[in-house]
Amino acid sequence: MKTMEGKLGRVFVVRLEQDDPIPGCLEDFAAEKKIRFGQVVFIGGIYRGNIVAGPRVTADPEPDPIVLPVSEAHETMAAGLIAPDENGRPVLHMHGALGRAGQTTAGCFQRGLSVWLVGEAVIHEILSEADAARATDKTAKLTLLEIRD
Repeated sequence: MKTMEGKLGRVFVVRLEQDDPIPGCLEDFAAEKKIRFGQVVFIGGIYRGNIVAGPRVTADPEPDPIVLPVSEAHETMAAGLIAPDENGRPVLHMHGALGRAGQTTAGCFQRGLSVWLVGEAVIHEILSEADAARATDKTAKLTLLEIRD
């Protein structure tokens, strides 16, 4: 386990509107406000896109993702972490539970998802000088948070 320490900075309440791209619009907001690290909590509707609901084979060191389409509107609760990529751009890694008509699934939000009707997010900025960034893991071929000592 590797850790970093920070202090609570600014807190933002963000209303997302119909067809706003998620996580993209929150990453753009973080870049505009110069947020390096932050915790995001999201509630609202999403549709039109994909989530990843795990690897096909758990023990595979280079996971083949189970990609699930989200075509119709789903009620959603999600949480995530903003951290800079190797170029300093904020990247939001977000997982959520999605429900529709009594069926629920959970997974990692992928680029291309859209807000349906309205979404609400709270962003808690984490102020830290930690040497941490999202970097491509050479084995898993995934972009993962790397905290350097």
